[in-house]
Amino acid sequence: MLNLLRKPPVTPADLDEGLAALGLDGSQHAIVHASLKSFGQVEGGARAMVDTLAGRAATVVAPAFTYGTLLRHATSPVHARYRRDLRVSRDIGRVPQDLVERAEAVRSFHPTLSFIALGQEAERITGVQTLSSPYAPIGALYDLDGFALLMGVDFGSNTTVHYGEHVAGMPLLTRYVPIDGEVRPTAFPNCSADFERMAPHVHARSVRVGGSTLRLYRVRDLVDATVAALTRDPELLLCTAPGCRCQEVRRLVRQRGLTPRPHGGLG
Repeated sequence: MLNLLRKPPVTPADLDEGLAALGLDGSQHAIVHASLKSFGQVEGGARAMVDTLAGRAATVVAPAFTYGTLLRHATSPVHARYRRDLRVSRDIGRVPQDLVERAEAVRSFHPTLSFIALGQEAERITGVQTLSSPYAPIGALYDLDGFALLMGVDFGSNTTVHYGEHVAGMPLLTRYVPIDGEVRPTAFPNCSADFERMAPHVHARSVRVGGSTLRLYRVRDLVDATVAALTRDPELLLCTAPGCRCQEVRRLVRQRGLTPRPHGGLG
């Protein structure tokens, strides 16, 4: 009886049809946040999903974060060193990991907050990242009029909002990462637990594929809406969990407010 109730797997053709319904035609550049589990079962798994995405986007981008490399202090011991093939942190998902395993994909240099990209503009998008602006690849997508695709995930996974925070002038924390045998400072943001508060401020195209809802946003709309929302209420996206780094950022906001930063995309 249970087998009779089990839904059929989502096929690459199903996924391709859904992406087409969103308006992706192979010419756009998109950052993807995906939960394979949200679909139920995907025929071919993450590899088939990436292949389908690559057929519907000129460039596929994803965060490939590796939190085990992050250091809190300049004198912290280095436990994990960055390599091009370092595994993506488990909570980031299997789609970025599949991209990392493709030799033709380009991964940015950041030991903790790297991005992985495949396709036409992969080098340009990943190449703009710096330690002071680790989310700059989103700025490159802004300049390319790119898109953010959420596949079965909420705004807590929407990395584009972090770039909006950067432009709006949210205070950034200092953390440290190992680079070329040295421990170097890097900017690090507040958490994303309350990013869902941005959802009502931005229009999305959406479609259902299997058990998953796919939502497509223009990166420019997301960034501009985040800047506008934080200008009105600088604490809007800061969570209230007592032990979260958001409380450190909240103190800084109350002390000195926001200092807007210039957009730092492709220039």
